[in-house]
Amino acid sequence: MKNIKNIIVFGSSGHAKVVIDAIQETNKYNIIGLVDDFKEEDTEVFGYKVLGKVSDLDYILHKKFFNCEIDGGVIGIGDNFGRNSVFLKIKQLVPDFNFETIVHPKAIVSKNVIIGNGTVLLPGTIVNNSCKIGNFCILNTKSSLDHDSVMEDFSSLAPGVTTGGKVTIGEFTAISLGANIIHNITIGMHCVIGAGALVLKTSLVFLGNCAFISATYFCVSFFCRPCIASTITFGLFIR
Repeated sequence: MKNIKNIIVFGSSGHAKVVIDAIQETNKYNIIGLVDDFKEEDTEVFGYKVLGKVSDLDYILHKKFFNCEIDGGVIGIGDNFGRNSVFLKIKQLVPDFNFETIVHPKAIVSKNVIIGNGTVLLPGTIVNNSCKIGNFCILNTKSSLDHDSVMEDFSSLAPGVTTGGKVTIGEFTAISLGANIIHNITIGMHCVIGAGALVLKTSLVFLGNCAFISATYFCVSFFCRPCIASTITFGLFIR
């Protein structure tokens, strides 16, 4: 008989709903409930009860009425920095907490691929040979990561993203809906590729599908760790 793991899902938004679908389709897990800082305990979301907030995690893991041991969990938060924030809170409260990697059965993944902890691959995803995917990444619906590419921790591909081979995507970088990245491109950390963009050139920061720009860049994310503002060149490309 297959060993079914009891897990909890962090988050209860739209992305959490998609992650729950993927978890259910694997037939490997029993979802005990949700953990969310913005909903009251016992609120029902997607057929599952909210068990409490992240700060309640130690208490949640030892609630006796479950009559079962919780084996781990999945962070169902789409924003890269938000996902990292929850991860850091969890690790502070329960350092040995186990994060499950979820691969939807309709994802196509080469056997020679490395996938990190807490990463989620959604239906229609294609990951080709010799790719390396870091921890807590998202490969959303019908995204495609071609051979020898690297996604660093907490990066994400939105639905319909396609990369060429030997592409590197830096930590916390988000590739938005339908963007295309040609072969042998490196995209730096903490970047955003706009929806529908075609990335033709390696650079540090890309923000959409306009023209090439050179400017002084300051970190615009309220979630980002403190950084030193510097003058860099960033590219915005169109088809």
